Amino acid sequence: MLCRLEPRARASNAMFYAAPFLAMLLTVATGLLLFALLGKNPWTSFQAFFVTPVSTLYGVTELLLKATPLMLCGVGLAVCYRARIWNIGAEGQYVMGAVAATAFALHVGAGNSYASPSYLLLFGTMVAGALGGMAWAAIPALLRTRYNANIILTSLMLVYAAQLIESWLVFGPMQDPKGMNFPQTPTLAACVTLPTIVHGTRLTLAFPFALLLLAAAHLFLSRSYLGYKLRVAGEAEAAARYAGFSASRMVWVAMLVSGACAGIAGMAEVTGPMGQLTDQISVGYGFAAIIVAYVGRLSPLGIFLSSILLALFYLGGYQAQVSLNLPAAISQIFQGLLLFYLLAANVLINYRVRWVSWRSAQG
Repeated sequence: MLCRLEPRARASNAMFYAAPFLAMLLTVATGLLLFALLGKNPWTSFQAFFVTPVSTLYGVTELLLKATPLMLCGVGLAVCYRARIWNIGAEGQYVMGAVAATAFALHVGAGNSYASPSYLLLFGTMVAGALGGMAWAAIPALLRTRYNANIILTSLMLVYAAQLIESWLVFGPMQDPKGMNFPQTPTLAACVTLPTIVHGTRLTLAFPFALLLLAAAHLFLSRSYLGYKLRVAGEAEAAARYAGFSASRMVWVAMLVSGACAGIAGMAEVTGPMGQLTDQISVGYGFAAIIVAYVGRLSPLGIFLSSILLALFYLGGYQAQVSLNLPAAISQIFQGLLLFYLLAANVLINYRVRWVSWRSAQG
């Protein structure tokens, strides 16, 4: 028997939503096989990777902490991708948001005697982070609308420019003079540090804010006129032109929203679990958020669920280092597998598998 792909009369809605779950199951199955090939017990490895990291309250809060920047970056990318604007530079916008937020926080926190968070100063820090991300996203938007440059290439190349600028700052102008020459800024004052919401953990106020932003994105995309124009521009470009929707305006709106979300994610990291800006701020959240957005089907609820899954991959990678003596890069392998299987499963949205005999295939 042979299998053959046949075009469907119409796209399958059931497979559209089932494909991410199918991809997740195939990723886990391949992961178990990978563990076995590496000489590890598959069941023990499964427990260490997927169960142990969230077996305690602290582990669950760490999962939500890791998921927060993925949600924030992912929802911004979903706005872009709904309009078919392929922003690949969320990582750079995340980094520049962290830089801008740190610069503002160091300025307003210098000499401040408040021993508890000031919500007014935190709001200012969040605005600074959002503006930093928006400014970096505005560069590929300008190049696209003014010079018709490829937004995929420009946004991606700006990631490396942002990383180099951040590295120069923490090794130079913003380096802590009392930091034993480590590439880091001074620790942020308590007045510009996000408060934790669960005692004894590192989970900060950024997590409920990310949930509010997901809800706001749902209303924006499904209930607002501007969100409607973005969706039309992405789903029917010819109809959008006929209706008089400005393509350049859609690029600017989508890129600035995406940059703001990524910048807020960077701000949440430096004012939350890190407490300062270091050369380790860029850990790939912006790139992982691309997977989050697509696994989540560009919907806020899907992005929430997929960000939890990707965050579990991060925690599982750390746990694999400790208990299985495997490199932390194992989490990136799981991310790649998930994206690969999702792309493969997406084929079944427009095609169905039909089994035929060898003789029929020859005929």
